[in-house]
Amino acid sequence: MTRAAARPTWRAFVPAAIGVALVVIMAILPLLNITLPGILPGPTYTPGSLALLSLCMVFAALALSYNMLLGSGGMLSFGHALYFGAGAYGLGIILEYSGVPLWPGVFIALIGGLVIAMVTGAVSMRVSGIPFAMVTLAFAQAGSLLVTRNAQITGGEEGLSLNTENVPDFLVGVVNTRNLYWLCLAVLVVVYLVALWVDRSSLGHVAHAAAENDLRVRVLGLRPYVAKLILFVIAGAMACLAGISYFLLQSGTVPRAVSADLTITVLVMVVLGGVGFRWGAIVGGMLYTLLDQRLTVLAGSEAIASLPDVLRVPLSEPLFLLGALFILVVMFLPGGIAGTVDGWLRRRRGRSARAALSELGDADDAMTAEAAREEVGA
Repeated sequence: MTRAAARPTWRAFVPAAIGVALVVIMAILPLLNITLPGILPGPTYTPGSLALLSLCMVFAALALSYNMLLGSGGMLSFGHALYFGAGAYGLGIILEYSGVPLWPGVFIALIGGLVIAMVTGAVSMRVSGIPFAMVTLAFAQAGSLLVTRNAQITGGEEGLSLNTENVPDFLVGVVNTRNLYWLCLAVLVVVYLVALWVDRSSLGHVAHAAAENDLRVRVLGLRPYVAKLILFVIAGAMACLAGISYFLLQSGTVPRAVSADLTITVLVMVVLGGVGFRWGAIVGGMLYTLLDQRLTVLAGSEAIASLPDVLRVPLSEPLFLLGALFILVVMFLPGGIAGTVDGWLRRRRGRSARAALSELGDADDAMTAEAAREEVGA
């Protein structure tokens, strides 16, 4: 191998450079005055726009954690929201009843979410496929019942509000939405780095191989159950971290944060972005959340109310529009947004490679013909 071949090319650093540039742009966005009509409710420095973007990043982090399960481990879970809710409710209960300051409370909530993920994962992964999905759904339903039936602790159907006594002032109130925005961005970066490490580690390789052929992995002397359980726990911990940021951003939480309905929503986000693609999960999570929030505003607008019934009725239902969008993506972009882009890039590289090989073949033929002519002349 030559020295030039051993040295990584500049192309290998392009994704990392793009990622760093996007994080820097997102970090300075609250300091800029950018208006995106129809997308953001106001300029990027205003609390309303920052709160919407923060919510998009929270659900992007949640979708990214779910992509670890479905994309890396091939595990279809209907109970992933349990760990998101464990982070949100866990921090809320700790701050409400223990008097612990915020950052130790965050640590305790993370440990609690990790323990819940370990116990439920160890039980759920005794089976696979549809039975696995059903067991995770049962755990999610149990968590939802615990939340709604213990109103004296969790607030029941009304939800649980943030107790601000032990929360730093710079994270409380509308005036500090910018700080909460940066916190949500930091959480998204942490979840992405963890997902990147998982995908490139031996743990991720074993889990991915087990999703393809569990028996072959066991024949090789590896332990797919352990690898998939560790992956399950890591994904649960990252969902718990997203739940913590959601609780701080919203100054509270509601029972839907634990429901299986939220898991289905996150599954749609991942499929929309592209299963198995980290950046696809982020795009899917942010795009779905943005559409969900903005279509709700659009549905109640006077412009929609003035339309004929044949248009007004469907356009006034955001879930109808989101469902139609999901159907179109599944039909025409079966690989999701990221999968479609990746397929296009692969086809383009394939055409370039074939063109280069064709030119090389033509050059070889020309050299052979020239050598033959010289030989005949001699």
